Amino acid sequence: MYLRKTLIIVFLILLADQISKIYVKTHFQLEESVEVFSWFRISFIENPGAAWGTKLSDILPISERTGKLLLTLFRLVAIGGIGYWLWDLIRKGANNYLRVAVSLIFAGAVGNIIDSLFYGLIFNHSVGQVATFMAEDNYGGLFYGKVVDMLYFPMVDTTWPDWVPGVGGNRFRFFAPVFNIADTAISTGVGILLVFNKRAFAKPDPAETQTETAMAQAQEAAPEGPESGEAAKPE
Repeated sequence: MYLRKTLIIVFLILLADQISKIYVKTHFQLEESVEVFSWFRISFIENPGAAWGTKLSDILPISERTGKLLLTLFRLVAIGGIGYWLWDLIRKGANNYLRVAVSLIFAGAVGNIIDSLFYGLIFNHSVGQVATFMAEDNYGGLFYGKVVDMLYFPMVDTTWPDWVPGVGGNRFRFFAPVFNIADTAISTGVGILLVFNKRAFAKPDPAETQTETAMAQAQEAAPEGPESGEAAKPE
């Protein structure tokens, strides 16, 4: 039962994440933006690196292409580690806080690695045009895709008054990052671990764990009759 619930969470997040990314990629040009509300826009950008657009080539003396490949390979290893952790939590019957949090982090990480692995292979570029799905003239090839971001919440987008020392006349935006559903899942999972840290990492009660496991096994093993909970009556 734990495995089934975890798979449902991961599947729904991946489905929503990939549908939104493919839609934006095939309907928007790069840096195109549409205002939904005054505080929310769909703004299409692509992230070639890690968080906040950081590239390994900006830190290490390597080419941008090599840095992109190393980053993608690192993400694959990290996802393998998170996936094993999640499987171990399910196997041990960890509490809901920890299972849900790690499920969200895992689903978000997988959602973004799909972009890095395959988008460069199945799309052409979006500069000055709307990309084509399964295009022959792909923009990067396997392992060299860019992560699609589109959710932008400029809750405050204004200009500092001229009288403010140092920043007067400069643009001020509150919550400027552009992100995607996978990023949201990761952030939510991390938030659960931080806010509910004690509950998430509390040692499980062996008796409670055994009871939950026995109940789950009984539900899965119960035969499906014409009416739930009633034994079949002889004719």
